[in-house]
Amino acid sequence: MGNPKAFLTVPRIEAGHRPIHDRIHDFGEVEQTLNTHDRKLQASRCMDCGVPFCHWACPLGNKAPEWNDALYKGEWELAYRLLNDTNDFPEFTGRICPALCEKACVLNLTDHAPTTNRENEAAITEAAWRENYIVPKTYARNGKKVAVIGAGPAGLVAANRLNKMGYTVTVFEKNEAAGGLLRYGIPNFKLSKAVIDRRINLLVAEGISFQYNYPVDFAKLPEGFDAYVVSTGTPTARDLTIPGRELKGVHLALELLAQQNRVLAGMEFSADERVTAKDKDVLVIGGGDTGSDCIGTSHRQGCKSVTQIEIMPKPVEGPEDPQSPWPNWPRTLKTTTSHEEGCTRRWNINSLEFIGENGKLTGVRVQPIDWKPNPEGGRPIMVEAGEPEVIKCEICFLAMGFIKPQLPEMPKNVFVCGDAANGASLVVRAMASGRKAAEDVDSFLKC
Repeated sequence: MGNPKAFLTVPRIEAGHRPIHDRIHDFGEVEQTLNTHDRKLQASRCMDCGVPFCHWACPLGNKAPEWNDALYKGEWELAYRLLNDTNDFPEFTGRICPALCEKACVLNLTDHAPTTNRENEAAITEAAWRENYIVPKTYARNGKKVAVIGAGPAGLVAANRLNKMGYTVTVFEKNEAAGGLLRYGIPNFKLSKAVIDRRINLLVAEGISFQYNYPVDFAKLPEGFDAYVVSTGTPTARDLTIPGRELKGVHLALELLAQQNRVLAGMEFSADERVTAKDKDVLVIGGGDTGSDCIGTSHRQGCKSVTQIEIMPKPVEGPEDPQSPWPNWPRTLKTTTSHEEGCTRRWNINSLEFIGENGKLTGVRVQPIDWKPNPEGGRPIMVEAGEPEVIKCEICFLAMGFIKPQLPEMPKNVFVCGDAANGASLVVRAMASGRKAAEDVDSFLKC
């Protein structure tokens, strides 16, 4: 370890974000970067713990102490090799991962100032691209072919790993470009799509074939492959079937997010097709990351106001969560950059009815509720806790999560991974699942 006592003298410093008055006028990435000197100092804070809980917490098993040490010493290429050994696409997780590793950092336990692993990860990877440490490679072929169905994070990792093992890989994607939720669900202000394109171009140069606009029927899989990886995610969003759902102005979250990303990519939509919050009061139903992304997108489209409601109670305002203590992930209140841009947030609110005039949404009737313990155990019981009221809005986005798909029974040479197998979860978990699927395919085809 280059400086085993740096954590005592070097404070945690984050790169920060672009000023609100600047960033809400474009879809450029919000997060800024530290200079090289300061980034190396942040890496020096890693204590190289005897038991690295960061490694334990990361679904990919990233070896943060090792690549932080290399970064501190200025060995950027070594840092990237160590990082890329466990993480196929650290430029993605370095931008959007909630950093489970940081919450499990011993420095988070002692003074709530963990090593800046996520930012370090992004900085290492950008340096690797900039210095041409990342170049296309060729791999000897073993004569077997694998089809990957779905080009989201799980599918891309599976394809990348299998390609390196020598399989001829074809990726089938129903959309016009690869990335899945990375491309169509996450706004550009969190993840520029040029970052995805850069990696896809590398995968193509290394021999992976992509077939776009190619939906696959599971009852009739593409012929000519020795094995299949199904990584189609969770395409069905959880809806809210209350009176007035048919009103114009009520949308699933991805109707906004996917279309906006397509607009930024150059696609055109008619005025009737366009989903926009411009000059409107916005209501977001759902308190998670997707709801937050709707808030940030609404601001950039020029909304008048945003309100976000959540049916569950308000999380504890940390930094510690007594119900989920270190090194587990704390379920504490999260305030995103989108929230900072302006948003009224409310919890324990149940939606009763969409209200409209002449077929257009004008508001949502809601009611404050509370949760009482169920005497029979299981899910708590929802009870009324106040009088119904109407939240004025002209557009409403439903961001209440996604439903795990019910896939048909598959042949033995079909392997399901990512959200398609486990339900909606983190990108980093989908990537870990894709890696496991590649290993399972390899073991199966070598039998």
